[in-house]
Amino acid sequence: MISFSKFLKEQRFSQIVALLLLLVLLLIGAIPGYLTGHWQWQELPRITRLQELKNLRQKGLILPGWQTIEQREQEIGEGTWSYQFIQKKSDKTKAVLLLRPQTGSKDQPVVEWTEINSLWQWKIAQYRSADFTVKPQGTGSNPAETKVQARFFRASTNQQTFAVLQWYAWFNGGSSSLFPWFIVDQLAQLQKKRAPWVAVSILIPMEPLGQVETIWNEAKSLGQTVQAVLMAGPVSSHSPIQLYKNNKK
Repeated sequence: MISFSKFLKEQRFSQIVALLLLLVLLLIGAIPGYLTGHWQWQELPRITRLQELKNLRQKGLILPGWQTIEQREQEIGEGTWSYQFIQKKSDKTKAVLLLRPQTGSKDQPVVEWTEINSLWQWKIAQYRSADFTVKPQGTGSNPAETKVQARFFRASTNQQTFAVLQWYAWFNGGSSSLFPWFIVDQLAQLQKKRAPWVAVSILIPMEPLGQVETIWNEAKSLGQTVQAVLMAGPVSSHSPIQLYKNNKK
């Protein structure tokens, strides 16, 4: 396991690289606008699955192998989340799934993790990066795997302790940092598209002062399920019409 200080240094380096790439993309996108007098950011491409994102906040996700005990909209900071209390059908493992979907073309991921932490006043320990891969649903017999770079830690209050897995999900990946999404979205805008996002926070109850690594396999499995379902629906790169046509074939 890497130390927290080393992890922060790696995060800063990756953010600097991501920022430089973003500046290059902005320059590439700005040149045609400068030559023609039409600036792309005057009117951002619309998000084709905006209604599905709104439904996600209101109704939550249907997850294979899990049943929903309770679902409601939850105000956290300045955003509205889907709060979903779920239970695994096979062994009755319980978890809380928090989802904060993008609400409009100008809505960007910024302070979601800070707002959640402020709500419950967590004491955070055993923090580390946590990578996992996902095979997209319904994309042929041998679909390419999608990589997610999440963050994983133990969060404690005076009443309860959780293993927490957090990341931003989009159509071809995910990250706990907002910079990778900016790059993906800029690339999509160059093609007159967008990369809608959903902030995901999974909370699995665990024993106080326990080792969060004992919960990793369960958290990883649930994270893979959530990412796969999101990629098949709310953050899919296909429009609803395209998906309908593909399903009719």
